[in-house]
Amino acid sequence: MTQDRGKYDFYIGLGLAISSSLFIGGSFILKKKGLLRLARKGSMRAGQGGHAYLKEWLWWAGLLSMGAGEVANFAAYAFAPATLVTPLGALSVLVSAILSSYFLSERLNLHGKIGCLLSILGSTVMVIHAPKEEEIENLNAMSIKLADPGFLIFATAVVMVSLILIFVVGPRHGQSNILVYIAICSVIGALSVSCVKGLGIAIKGFFHGEPILRHPIFWILLFSLIVCVSTQINYLNKALDIFNTSLVTPIYYVFFTTSVLTCSAILFKEWQHMSTTDMIGSFSGFLTIIIGIFLLHAFKDVTFSLSNLPVSLRKDDRLLNGSLSSTVYEHLNGDEESQTRDNELQINESFSSRRNGSLAAF
Repeated sequence: MTQDRGKYDFYIGLGLAISSSLFIGGSFILKKKGLLRLARKGSMRAGQGGHAYLKEWLWWAGLLSMGAGEVANFAAYAFAPATLVTPLGALSVLVSAILSSYFLSERLNLHGKIGCLLSILGSTVMVIHAPKEEEIENLNAMSIKLADPGFLIFATAVVMVSLILIFVVGPRHGQSNILVYIAICSVIGALSVSCVKGLGIAIKGFFHGEPILRHPIFWILLFSLIVCVSTQINYLNKALDIFNTSLVTPIYYVFFTTSVLTCSAILFKEWQHMSTTDMIGSFSGFLTIIIGIFLLHAFKDVTFSLSNLPVSLRKDDRLLNGSLSSTVYEHLNGDEESQTRDNELQINESFSSRRNGSLAAF
């Protein structure tokens, strides 16, 4: 009966995690469109400290969509381990990339499509090899976990790094370096996921008649979650306003997932009872996701799609069917003039490919 219940919870958590990715992926697009509309109106941009987006309905639609996604994500953490729910956030990268190509005119080339596919495959591998977390049934057990020295050291380090990024690094490099604001969101996100997990356990206990409102840890987790989420929203808005959505979304996913997996491993001891095969599978899946996300944004300016492949093939066929026959004949007979002409052609093509951003430039 317990095993059946575990499978039931697994599928509930899986469904909630997938729906969360759909809502969150769409929210990036809505908020970005709202910020672009404000920029066209001449309002002070969020990246410059402005808050005019609070009067933009598209931004609020994006916020509500993100809220719905976070609620689904919140519920997913109550039914499934963090190492199952968090990797499925790669689906939000896929949704955001596809919608960006249609609604924000941000091109999704062949590399981006392959990257999306790799992200999905990597997420699937991580789900298959996901570690099992220690069972936590009530807030008392959660309190013991939070008081663990390893987690206390980790939480202290997170708070210190976040404060340094916010008050020292952010004002100096936040406008020019995409990693600064994203790092703030990601590092704090590790603590917010822990709060969500604890509150999910509390809510499940509430429906079983437990007096969770009288437990101090419930209010501590709730207050911490409000502070963490507010900070994440603020700095994510700045990152979206300054930098390209197709860059912000995948980088944020990599940083955020790494932070959450680290926090989950320390707090819930998810990796202690894993076999070597599952460890290798989990790391391989995560690396596959990172490679996919890298392809998604690193080659975004390269003009390359499936429609280019037949053109290349036809060119090769034309060369093989006689266009190079005279060149080959002349080369074999020592025609230096033809050889020089071919060399100049290759140099011109090389310079042209560099200007057009083709793969030869890399």
